[in-house]
Amino acid sequence: MVVFWIILGIIAFILALVLIISYICYRLAFFVDRKHQTKGFVMPVGKIYEEHSDVMKNWAEEVKQMPYEKVSITSFDGLKLCGKYYEYAPHAPIELMFHGYRGSAERDLCGGVQRCFKLGHSALLVDQRGIGDSDGKVITFGVNEHKDCLKWIDFMIERFGKDVKIIICGISMGASTVLMAAGEELPENVIGVLADCGFNSAKDIIKSVIKSMGLPENLAYPFVKLGARLYGGFNLEETCAEEALKKCKIPAIFFHGDTDDFVPCNMSKKNFDSCNSKKRLVTIKGAGHGLSYVIDPDTYLKELREFFP
Repeated sequence: MVVFWIILGIIAFILALVLIISYICYRLAFFVDRKHQTKGFVMPVGKIYEEHSDVMKNWAEEVKQMPYEKVSITSFDGLKLCGKYYEYAPHAPIELMFHGYRGSAERDLCGGVQRCFKLGHSALLVDQRGIGDSDGKVITFGVNEHKDCLKWIDFMIERFGKDVKIIICGISMGASTVLMAAGEELPENVIGVLADCGFNSAKDIIKSVIKSMGLPENLAYPFVKLGARLYGGFNLEETCAEEALKKCKIPAIFFHGDTDDFVPCNMSKKNFDSCNSKKRLVTIKGAGHGLSYVIDPDTYLKELREFFP
């Protein structure tokens, strides 16, 4: 009888340990602490961004002075999601733009509105769930966010008319978000997708980050996945960009810096290879994570003009 209770105690201890570790993983990877969230433009941390800080800050300041319309939708799970619409001209194509993981529209998409205007496009910058003015406390690496993208598309057709032309666009996690959406059945209004430095799957990027921290990725990842399921309420592997692109029917253009040390450039190559529609992969020499347009705006614009004439 004593042995039974000892075994039961060991099992209970192991179970408690698993739950605690999974909760810590959930807090670190997915939970958004709204009390300590900084709104607006905050420079990314890292030496690669310091030399471009003046340009990025100037872009952000320029956008602050531009007229915009505040817009919002309700997500499939009842969250209020917010965005800002910048109009280049009535009836111009609109880029629906999504920022990256724990980023902001003001920072990750700085220069994005100006880029859109140079192409004759309007821009709708979205605050992803849990960020900025949008509701939510859980980041899901594109799993729920790509469903938000579909709701934004419906809103745009209702708001701007049945003839509106839409390009879904994102950077980093935002890129993976729109690539997942590109694998769904989309209305004809969506004429293309632009993905800048997106990862091919949440599993692969999370394991890559774990490895970069010097931890055993194959041992640690199951705790992250369990944390997402138990405390975040979502399946981290429900979908991914690489698999979604096998069903993609719209033109897709991929940008990635060849010195990206956060989301490896090879991840965009995997997405590109999986894509079954018209596609183009543009590698920007010397660009770190999220810096392709900052480093080489001329090539960026040239490739977009050729791909979306």
